[in-house]
Amino acid sequence: MLNFAQAGDIRLIILDPGHFHAALIQRDMYPGISPKVAVYAPLGPDVLDYLNRISRYNAQNTSWQLDVHTSPDFFTRMLEERAGNAVLFTGRNRPKINRIIQTLDAGYHVLVDKPWILRSTHLDELTLALDRAKERKLAAYDIMTERYEITSILQREFVNAPGVFGQQVPGTAQSPGIRARSIHQLMKTVSGVPLRRPVWFFDIDEYGEALADVGTHVVDLVQWTAFPTVQLDYQRDIEILGGRRWPTVMSAAQFEQVTGAKEYPAELSKWVKDGQLSYFGNNSVQYTVRGTHVDLEILWNWEGKSDLYEAVFRGSLAEVEIRQPDVTPELYVRPASASEAWRKQMRDKVSALAKTYPGLTWDAATGHVRIPESYRVGHEAHFAQVASKFFGYVRNPASMEAWERANMLAKYYITTRGVEISQPE
Repeated sequence: MLNFAQAGDIRLIILDPGHFHAALIQRDMYPGISPKVAVYAPLGPDVLDYLNRISRYNAQNTSWQLDVHTSPDFFTRMLEERAGNAVLFTGRNRPKINRIIQTLDAGYHVLVDKPWILRSTHLDELTLALDRAKERKLAAYDIMTERYEITSILQREFVNAPGVFGQQVPGTAQSPGIRARSIHQLMKTVSGVPLRRPVWFFDIDEYGEALADVGTHVVDLVQWTAFPTVQLDYQRDIEILGGRRWPTVMSAAQFEQVTGAKEYPAELSKWVKDGQLSYFGNNSVQYTVRGTHVDLEILWNWEGKSDLYEAVFRGSLAEVEIRQPDVTPELYVRPASASEAWRKQMRDKVSALAKTYPGLTWDAATGHVRIPESYRVGHEAHFAQVASKFFGYVRNPASMEAWERANMLAKYYITTRGVEISQPE
């Protein structure tokens, strides 16, 4: 079997690209990555949408050469035909973890769009997948794009500057130490094209509720920011306190607008009443991590200008907050007591960061951290940043940080149990 990575050539395989994130990984070309990409999928609208997006990218600035295999047994063929060495998973979430394990067993590296699992009963399978990757010296990586957003990067820097932030305030259930909110839009535009969602996107048994899906990013950011490099033990360090779910109600006309389907499919019938679909795309969850209270709210709205993310971390010396009242997120650092000693700590930290991010400043009157526009590359560009990180791990799997494994298990414990505790018995 040819080891592409050792030969200096990494070749991608795209498996069942049912989500536009598959195409976003290919919005750019990468040094040392073969332009020849094998695609394995069932023939249908999902793969056709993917092919159209790649065609548009190729017409602009990429040169991908696609070798497309469509058949009912696409997954078995992918495992056997060995058309590459790194497999990208996006799309349907329910069958994902078993396919990941089989793909690792067959010797492929895997880059996986969130979520890997939807239910806490599958944590054992997630553990097995991570074990397989380690045993076989393979890269297995979660696509956590939000780590590359400049406001999140800088929030992490300030939270982990003791002279500025102090110690994380544990808080209480009523006044948590960490609070975050994420709002996504069902109707939006991607790469200049209105997004068409597959009908199965609205099947929460197939795709997951909000916390289990997009909420993965928010849980990841909490751990990545407040507990960087810490190997959390989800069985000892995390306690789920409560959760809630509620639907975004859609009309048949809205469903047709976003999916193109003129009627609801049978698998959604249990959520349809009086011609309206109750899409359970909203969750809240309350939990503790090593005693720190966390409160998250994950929402799907019908339509808006952009997806939104807001988060506040309360320290003994200062609060560090991302606010996003409209399209652009902004960062604020506000002291509990604005002493001259604290201001010096803050100015020194900003000066140090400005060596990496020239032009960065802080407004002492408002607490606003002013970020030059050049660092606001946009959500779509973050996929290339994640992919580049993954390709580095493919070339050297041992370079993946040890805390990533613990972070994965803790993250998916919170997202899956948070959903389960909010569901009716």
